[in-house]
Amino acid sequence: MTTDPSVSPDAAPARPRNRGVYLLPNLFTTAVLFSGFYAIVAATDGNFDRAGIAIFIAMVCDGLDGRIARWTNTQSEFGKEYDSLSDMVAFGLAPAVVAYQWGVARIAEYGSIWGRLGWLATFFYAACAAIRLARFNARSAGADKRYFEGLPSPSGAALLAGFVWMLNDLQREGLWALILAFAVALIAGSLMVSRFPYLSGKDFNLSRRVPFAFMLLVPLGFVIVGSSPPEMLFGLFGVYALSGPAVWLWRRATRSRRAVRSAGPGPSAGRNRPWGIHASWPPSTLAASRISTR
Repeated sequence: MTTDPSVSPDAAPARPRNRGVYLLPNLFTTAVLFSGFYAIVAATDGNFDRAGIAIFIAMVCDGLDGRIARWTNTQSEFGKEYDSLSDMVAFGLAPAVVAYQWGVARIAEYGSIWGRLGWLATFFYAACAAIRLARFNARSAGADKRYFEGLPSPSGAALLAGFVWMLNDLQREGLWALILAFAVALIAGSLMVSRFPYLSGKDFNLSRRVPFAFMLLVPLGFVIVGSSPPEMLFGLFGVYALSGPAVWLWRRATRSRRAVRSAGPGPSAGRNRPWGIHASWPPSTLAASRISTR
């Protein structure tokens, strides 16, 4: 048996790589997973109010885990993958199951075809949430941090779960309510995989000073949401969901106006020129025209 002469026999063996994980941000990620799982269980038992509340709690925890990881410098590849899987459960599967469980007990009386359309619509939402999360992970390195590409999955979950929670709170039943719920699932799924820009809020500095009057908006927001949580939360996230197409249309209209301005004057501008000659004529043609008029 031969040994490497360059290695000292008294040298200490290489220490194994530390395989631990950061506790603090992953606690919040686990809370996201727990809230999503609880929403599924609550919906299965018919407690749709609790299911909706659990999904919104998952949203709050999901917004905190990433920021805590950045503030404490505890980002890791494990935390990134764990967060993505937890988001799939809380914002992909849980809202789809909540919507389906809410409608499946009411839609059977209208025929089996509506039941099939119901689970297809909710599956479409879950598949779009998975695609949205995979796209975010693949493009997060070079993406503009100020905007999300497509509706974020937590906002899509709030849109769908908030709508079901609102209908259940208002005790709205009937075929039209079911059709609207499944339509919201299709719309939310489509917006998640779209390319509409949505403000991310990541450039908002929480450590900077703000005017004192701005602090009045915080209790005012709690009062508005607390007055009727299902309706207010659904309305807020509905406005946010519509902001993406609105920003896209505004940008497109702005680009069209700039293109028209940069194109310069139209063909009618040549009417005021001598001899009625258009400005786009070649110089040689212009010179020949002047000679012929003398």
